[in-house]
Amino acid sequence: MSDQCCGDPTVPARRIHLSPPDVGPAEEALVVAAMRSGWVAPAGPDLDAFEREVASRVGCGHGLGVSSGTAALHLALLTVGAGPGTVVVVPTLTFVATANAVTYTGAEPVFVDCEPTTGNLDVDLLPDLFDNLRRRGRRVAAVVAVDINGACADYHRLLPVCAAAGVPVVEDSAQALGSTYEGRPAGSFGRLGVFSFNGNKIMTTSSGGMLVSDDPTLVSRARRLSTQAREPVAHYEHREVGYNYRLSNVLAALGRAQLRRLDGMIERRRALRERYAKLFASVPGARILGDGDAGSNCWLTSLVVDPATAGWRADDLGEHLAAHDIETRPIYKPMHRQPTHRGRQAVVTGAADRLFATGLSLPSGSTLVGADADRVFRITAGFLERHR
Repeated sequence: MSDQCCGDPTVPARRIHLSPPDVGPAEEALVVAAMRSGWVAPAGPDLDAFEREVASRVGCGHGLGVSSGTAALHLALLTVGAGPGTVVVVPTLTFVATANAVTYTGAEPVFVDCEPTTGNLDVDLLPDLFDNLRRRGRRVAAVVAVDINGACADYHRLLPVCAAAGVPVVEDSAQALGSTYEGRPAGSFGRLGVFSFNGNKIMTTSSGGMLVSDDPTLVSRARRLSTQAREPVAHYEHREVGYNYRLSNVLAALGRAQLRRLDGMIERRRALRERYAKLFASVPGARILGDGDAGSNCWLTSLVVDPATAGWRADDLGEHLAAHDIETRPIYKPMHRQPTHRGRQAVVTGAADRLFATGLSLPSGSTLVGADADRVFRITAGFLERHR
């Protein structure tokens, strides 16, 4: 049974999505201008400008706009040397694209568990893992750090551990554009950083992504690979396998408009996070994942529930909201539990398994305002009252 809109029983309430795109007249104007300019192919002045603007926002010297965050991650891993015979350390609590990009290079992903309070990579597990891999003669091409829900990994501890082992860090900031860690922008900590502009991200280009770095050699290498590795001659000459990964100029125009609105979109997501935190503050056994991280862009707000204390499960709330046409999603199923990656080496403590079993991501989009936001919180509060 759906909640009704504006009190009129004849008008069904519209579906509320987890994190829908937030676009409007500003995006339309720049996209139309890009189309009218004639630069419709995957090159042009808006793409060049978008790369500069994102790199500047992140505090990196160079940017490369590509077709997806996955493509950006694939290129980043290739440029740091991931390939057959190497391993790449990946958090087990992540979206599957992080692990899949490793396999695209021919490298083997090795999964590491997360911190239970943030969901980010557990740095304490790395030193013994590095020693174990070294004793077995395995070369670690990279560690991929994922900034879960927009909250940065613990780079203060992670970077020295990786530097001591001679292992580069690739920062998967697909969810974290606009976030900071100790005052420094997400995406600027690794040898390369990666962003996603998928439709559900903090800002979107419909589909798309970007690679950023201060190393011009790495970005130049990735740029070449992203355009089928064509040699600089008049005819088509290719001496290695490349990829068709460039972002189109039209989508880059959409991204430029989104980037100008980014701070406002982040503020609305933070306001939702604060409202959720207040709602659940007095609920025994319930907590917000990563709550208290002032630098997070609050891309998603995820609830973690201890059913023994709360008397209800996270998926009970999810089912209740679904009955009112409100979308939620479990926290990521760990990579070491995924059929496609089952059997790979993993260092686990059970933290990611527990978050998957007890977590629920709540509607968090920057379009969730006014009556729609009130509806989500009213229905959630009603569920809590019945389970008090």
